Amino acid sequence: MTSQLSISIGQYSDKGFKPENQDFYGVIIPQEPLISNKGIVSAIADGVSSSTEGKLAAESCVKGFLSDYLSTPETWTVKTSAHKVLTALNSWLYSKGRTGEESTPGMVTTFSALIFKSTKAHIFHIGDSRIYRLQENNLECLTHDHRIWLDKDKNYLSRAMGIDIHLDIDYRNLSAEAGDLFVMTTDGVHDFISDKQLTEILLDNVSDINKAARLIVETALKHKSSDNVTCQIIRLDSIPVISVTDAYKELTKLPFPPDLSAGMILDGYKIIDEIHASKRTQVYKAIDQESKKEVIIKTPSVNYEDDAVYIDNFVREEWIGKRVNNKHILKIEPQKQKRQFLYYVTEYVNGQTLRQWITAHSQPDIREVREIAKQIAAGLRVFHRFEMLHQDLKPENIMLDQNGMIKIIDFGSTKIAGIAEITTPLERVSLLGTKNYTAPEYLLGQPGSNRSDLFSLGVITYEMLTGKLPFGDKFDHADDQRKISNLHYYPSYHYNPMIPIWLDKALEKATNPDPNLRYDLLSEFVHDICSPNDRFMSDNPAPLIERNPIAFWKGLSVLLVIANMILLYFLLSK
Repeated sequence: MTSQLSISIGQYSDKGFKPENQDFYGVIIPQEPLISNKGIVSAIADGVSSSTEGKLAAESCVKGFLSDYLSTPETWTVKTSAHKVLTALNSWLYSKGRTGEESTPGMVTTFSALIFKSTKAHIFHIGDSRIYRLQENNLECLTHDHRIWLDKDKNYLSRAMGIDIHLDIDYRNLSAEAGDLFVMTTDGVHDFISDKQLTEILLDNVSDINKAARLIVETALKHKSSDNVTCQIIRLDSIPVISVTDAYKELTKLPFPPDLSAGMILDGYKIIDEIHASKRTQVYKAIDQESKKEVIIKTPSVNYEDDAVYIDNFVREEWIGKRVNNKHILKIEPQKQKRQFLYYVTEYVNGQTLRQWITAHSQPDIREVREIAKQIAAGLRVFHRFEMLHQDLKPENIMLDQNGMIKIIDFGSTKIAGIAEITTPLERVSLLGTKNYTAPEYLLGQPGSNRSDLFSLGVITYEMLTGKLPFGDKFDHADDQRKISNLHYYPSYHYNPMIPIWLDKALEKATNPDPNLRYDLLSEFVHDICSPNDRFMSDNPAPLIERNPIAFWKGLSVLLVIANMILLYFLLSK
C-alpha cells in the first residue's frame, strides 16, 4: 500500500484591539518531487509592536521563508536549508532596520516554522509564538518562549528575527503520525487561553479545524487579549507509506536494456563500442544521431534486475549528476527522446583515468600533481556544498581529458543528506570504495564527513607523488579500532626525495586515521600542499637519513672518500 504526505489546514486571525494586524502566517504544499524531497512548509510570525515596521517584518519573514526554503537544493537537509534561509532573512531584516537613508527602522518579528518531510516534523523557533501538538488527546507545547521576565507583569523578548545580526534558532525534529494536530499561535492567543481550553476546543472540532482556529481566537479575545490574535492548525492526514513491492514497481517501470553492440540504435543513440564492463554496469561509447555528439551510455547489469536497492542506487547516480554542475564533475546529458529502457547518458571524456596517469608518471612533476589535486578538491567541494559525500574517490573514478582537465566520473556511493531523511522500505546500503582509499571511520561502521573524502584525496595525492600508499599494505588488515590506531604512516620522501618535508606533513595530516586530526577544509589541504605551512616548517626536522636517504648516503660516501684521501696522504708522506 502506498500513501502520500497530506494535510488539512485551519486558519483564523484578527487584529483584536490593536489598530492593525501585525501577525502573518502561511502554508505551502508543493507538487512532486518537492513534496517528497523538501516537504510541506508552514510558518507564523508576530511583528513586534515596539518596532516601527513589525507588520512588514512578519509578512516579509513568512513569505520569504515559504518561497526560499523550497528553492534550496533538494540534496540539503531540512535543518541546513531552513538555517541558511533564516540567517539570510535575519541579515536582511537587521540591515533594513538599521542602515541607510531609505531604510525601514525596527524590522523585528517573532518566527516559528513547521516543516513536514517524510515521517518527521521539523520545528524552527525564534521568539514567543508557539507550536503545540495534540496527539492521542494529549497536548504538548513543542517550543520554548524566548522571554525574560522582569516581574510578574513585565517581560521582553530575548530573541527575535531582525533584533541582532547573530541569530540563535531553536531546532528539533520528531516522528509524526497520521491524525496529529499541530497548532501554531501568536502570544495574543496562548497568553489568554489555557492548555485545557485549547485541548477541549481541538477535540470538539477535529473534523472542522477552521472552526477550531476561529473558536480559539474568539476565546482569547473573550479573555481580554490585548494583542493581535492568530491561530493556524495543521492536521496531518497521512504520511508516506510505501511497501517494498510498491517501491520495486516504481523503480522497474523501465526495463533493463538488452546487451548492446556496435551499430545498434538506442533511443536515438548509435552504439560505437563497449569501453568498460563489470558485474555491476556496462559503459558504451555512442553517437547522438541528432547532434552528432559523442556521448557515454551507462547501463545496469542484468545480474541485478530483481535487486531494488541496486536499481535505486543506479537511478540516484543520474539524479545526483543532474544537480551538480561543475567542470570537474562528469556532466549528465539531457534526455532528448522518451526513454524505453533504464540507462543514462553522460558527456564523453576523451582522455585517461588517473590510474593510467599514475602508471605513466613514475617520476611526476610536483607542480603537476598539485594542479591535479587542486582540481579534484574543486570537484569535491561542489559535492560538499550540496551536502553530499562522494565516499568512493579513487584513481579509477577520476579522469583527465586531453587538456589536463580533471573529471570525477562516478557517483554510485554518494551519500545525500537530504535524501537520507526520507523514509524508505529499502535497506540503504553504503557502497564504499576500495579499502586503501576509504577513510578508516567507514571501516569501523562510523558515519562519514567531509574529512572522509579529504582522506581519500590525501591518499591519492600521496600516490601520485610516490607511486605508493601512505600505509603500505597495512590498511588491508585494519578492520578494528586497535589495528587502525596502530597504522604507521610512511613519509613520502622515503620514496621520492624531491618531496619537501612541509609537503609531506600536509599529506600526513590529510591521511591521519583519526578524522579529528585531519584538516577541517579541503581549501586548507590545498593551501598546505602549495605553500609551506609555518607550523610544519618549525617542527623539528627528521634526521637526514629519513628525510632524504639518497642525499644521506651520497654525502656519507663523499666524506668517506675525503677521509680515505687524507689517510692515504699521511701514509705516503712518511
